Amino acid sequence: MGKLGSLVVIAASLSGVAAQTFQRLGSCPDLGCVLPPDQSDFLPGQYFDLRLEVHAPVNGSEAFNNGVPDENFSVTITKEGSEPKSIVEFFGIPEPELEKWDFKWYEDLFAQDTDSPSVVNVASKIYRKLAIYEPGNYIVTLSYYDGQTTTANWVVRPLATQKKAKNVILFIGDGMTTNMITAARLLGHKSINGKYQSLLQMDQFPVLGHQMTHSIDSFITDSANSASALYTGHKSTVNAMGVYVDSSADFFDDPKVETIVELLKRTWDSAWGAVSTAAISDATPIALSGHSRSRYAYGSLVDQGLNSVTNYSWTSHGGPDVWFGGGAEQFNPGSGSYEGKDYYEAFANAGHEISLNKTSLLELGNSSKALGIFCQSHFPVWLDRNVFTENLATFENDPLGSENPALDLPGLKEMTLKAIDILHTRGGDKGFFLMSEGASIDKQMHALDYDRALGDLLELDDTVRATIAHLKEIGELESTLIIVTADHGHGFDVFGGVDTKYLSEQKTDRDKRRAVGTYELAGLSQYTVPVDGVSYSTGPNFPVNWDPRYTLAQGFGANPDHRENYRVHKTPRKVVSSTPGFDEDDLFVDAEDSPDGFVVNGTLPVTESAGVHSLTDVPVFAMGPCQEAFGGVYGNIDVFYKMANCLGLARPDNKTPIDPGNECGN
Repeated sequence: MGKLGSLVVIAASLSGVAAQTFQRLGSCPDLGCVLPPDQSDFLPGQYFDLRLEVHAPVNGSEAFNNGVPDENFSVTITKEGSEPKSIVEFFGIPEPELEKWDFKWYEDLFAQDTDSPSVVNVASKIYRKLAIYEPGNYIVTLSYYDGQTTTANWVVRPLATQKKAKNVILFIGDGMTTNMITAARLLGHKSINGKYQSLLQMDQFPVLGHQMTHSIDSFITDSANSASALYTGHKSTVNAMGVYVDSSADFFDDPKVETIVELLKRTWDSAWGAVSTAAISDATPIALSGHSRSRYAYGSLVDQGLNSVTNYSWTSHGGPDVWFGGGAEQFNPGSGSYEGKDYYEAFANAGHEISLNKTSLLELGNSSKALGIFCQSHFPVWLDRNVFTENLATFENDPLGSENPALDLPGLKEMTLKAIDILHTRGGDKGFFLMSEGASIDKQMHALDYDRALGDLLELDDTVRATIAHLKEIGELESTLIIVTADHGHGFDVFGGVDTKYLSEQKTDRDKRRAVGTYELAGLSQYTVPVDGVSYSTGPNFPVNWDPRYTLAQGFGANPDHRENYRVHKTPRKVVSSTPGFDEDDLFVDAEDSPDGFVVNGTLPVTESAGVHSLTDVPVFAMGPCQEAFGGVYGNIDVFYKMANCLGLARPDNKTPIDPGNECGN
């Protein structure tokens, strides 16, 4: 086996720095890969898989050893203060078989432009369903190529086995930032001389922290791996959930980590559920039970949601006690469902009552498991369900798969309160975990449809308010940890006010921009000022006028070319479109969007049709048992460890605890 020459060593050591746009394998620092990688954290007793890879690039700047990977690599694990042991000895497991494959990647944009991929041959092993029970620091060392090593420093967090909260409700405002919360407050709550007369429910939580959202190999994250970090305590790669991404071709053989609902079911046999205004197979809800490098394997992930992981030995989460959302394509038999199966039937056979509209949702009992799929794809947003209701008839989203519109739709509040009743009944003394997501805060921010995004944020806050009241009513408020946070952010903010009438009547873009008032010219919010003849019957905590003359000057730091008039869009927004004579993905300002507005030049590649996520930290609001743990600034994975500690999920051994020993009453 050849040794690394000095030039190759330099190339390999620089690859992690030079390869930014594309990466050979994001969490792999050199030609040896340990997954989970360096800096990984674990809950004591949490199951995980260990993947080892040795790479032999055939060509490109890292080409080495004629493309022949070292098949005789070895690996040890060392607990701080102890002697190294082989993985086989440390975990008491047999040696797995050697696997081999190859993959391709582009070293940079120049290589992609010339279609010149680098080929990498791989030798690998994977050790499945491991657990470390003793807290402390561990070093995993992979040895290969006659003296080369890759090390991974792991931390097994302290033991916290006592259950302090009976229940946990995790609200996720997808893409929600502090700036958006501030804007939503301005829309829905009246102020006099700079003092608000009412507040968001989030504003009234006793503890506020902030979490950093970076993914494992990029400082900009997506909803899949960011949700996965919240649910597992492990970072991952964009589009992945419940796994560390390896280089194999299979979407479902990557090394897994146990999620909070899998741990909760295995440890306390508690009830669990998810509610979302997105498709239930969308990243945030499905990552509670999903293990795949691809968030887009929707059908397979729904099957995992019902049946748990079936291709390898793994924790059974028992299926959700409650699943409410959209995404009927994965449930009607056909091309969108796993193996073409009827998943309404599969869930019914597993004991779930099925609901397809708001009427039947409210009629569900509380003792049986429940599946509620209320439309195809994602829900129409709050603004269309409650203000511009004529838009609902334009959707072809019937949950049974026809082209008819789904008109009898519940909102996030109705779904969440019903889910709580079912989980409260089914969980009993063992408690429950519920994730409730306001999904289209993110989706409408992507579309630069700010009013629709902020409407969904106000719906989320209204749901939180109703949840607190309902928990108090059923006697569970004091025993329930409630968290409101986001998975990532967007570069959105409000920077002034706009006279939309003046803007509309000007003839040139430069003159139209004079309608934007900054500082003392920004004025005050007109969204809470009643107007004769305008009434939506949406209750308190929402705007009384969504289309005032004076609106908010609001925008993005990362957006495609588009036109702005700063008025509410009475139909869902589309800011760009393709143009005859140009490539289909060469996008221009859509002529029908905000025709009386002015053009705002984009900051993204011209192929991008929407705004993108940003680096910003996102808020974490907490109340209830363990609330004090959520103050400060910390990583997204720490949200998992704080919840897990409050639920007493860490284990000193592989024995099932006899009783939860909870101090939360009830």
